[in-house]
Amino acid sequence: MEFCPECGGLLVNSGKNKLKCLRCGYEVNSEKKVEYSFTYKIDHGPKDKTVILKDEDNIKTMPTTKVECPKCHNREAYYWQVQTRSADEPATTFYRCTKCNFTWREY
Repeated sequence: MEFCPECGGLLVNSGKNKLKCLRCGYEVNSEKKVEYSFTYKIDHGPKDKTVILKDEDNIKTMPTTKVECPKCHNREAYYWQVQTRSADEPATTFYRCTKCNFTWREY
C-alpha cells in the first residue's frame, strides 16, 4: 500500500504512471501499479434491521413454537428467522404472539 506524504490518505492508480490521494488529491509519478481490495461495512439503523410481517393471512401459515409472550404471557407464538447480521453470526429469530399479535425478536 502507498500512502500520501501530505495527509496520510490512500494513494490509488489514476492513469498512466500516476498515483493519486483519495483524500486530498495529491498526485505523484510512479511506475508502481497498486492493487487494493476493500471490505465495506454497511451500518444499518434499527428500522432497517426490523422485519415486521403485516399480512395476517400468511402469518397463520407459519410454524408455531412454545415461548412466552413478554406482553400477555401467552405461551404460543409464530416464528421466523432472518439473517440480520453478518453470515458468520446466528440468525435473528422473530416471534409473533398467537393471541395478542405482539412481535419481538431474539438474537
